[in-house]
Amino acid sequence: MIPTTNPTAGALAQQALSDKQSYHSMDVANALCNDILKEIWKCIDIHYNIIDEPEFCIVVLLVGDPLIKNLKRRKFYAWPYMPKPRPNQSVFLFRKDTDDIQRLWVLPECATMTLLSEASHVRKQWATMKKWSDAFFAGMFWELIREENGIELLSEQEYLEMHREELIQAGCKEPTVRIVEPFDFDKSFGVKVVDSNKIVKLQFS
Repeated sequence: MIPTTNPTAGALAQQALSDKQSYHSMDVANALCNDILKEIWKCIDIHYNIIDEPEFCIVVLLVGDPLIKNLKRRKFYAWPYMPKPRPNQSVFLFRKDTDDIQRLWVLPECATMTLLSEASHVRKQWATMKKWSDAFFAGMFWELIREENGIELLSEQEYLEMHREELIQAGCKEPTVRIVEPFDFDKSFGVKVVDSNKIVKLQFS
């Protein structure tokens, strides 16, 4: 194996923990969004010929790491429909005919969504996000997004229902509901992760 000089995610997380400097939340947000447009275009290029639709959605998720609690990862992927809304999610619409990207929505973490929805008044910069949060909890999300953006794009469930027969003919099986026993990690790993900030070696038994 060729050795690499790039630091691991764990090493970077440990370095971040040892940094005592204070950072403004907006600086952190700007850093997370610094190269987001470049990554969105990469995602578009990958899916342009894969998705046989005149327009499709690019989804950006901000997720945590299961072992390193102060590590955040951004995940980019594309769907031919509007995905189900969820916290820490941003969704953009790409149109092939105009080569344009349009922001559809940006949802913050769950606690922030709840606070925004419960608040009677918010500052102007939070007004749009409050509308999205309100619509999310009221079950009227798709209606709001279509009205705001003047689009008729289908949701995930609507799209799958419309193309149900095509998917079945293509070999896709209809999902069946079954109860699955929760996976017991204690049976598979010889050690437990006690402190998620410490790098540990997992040994299979």
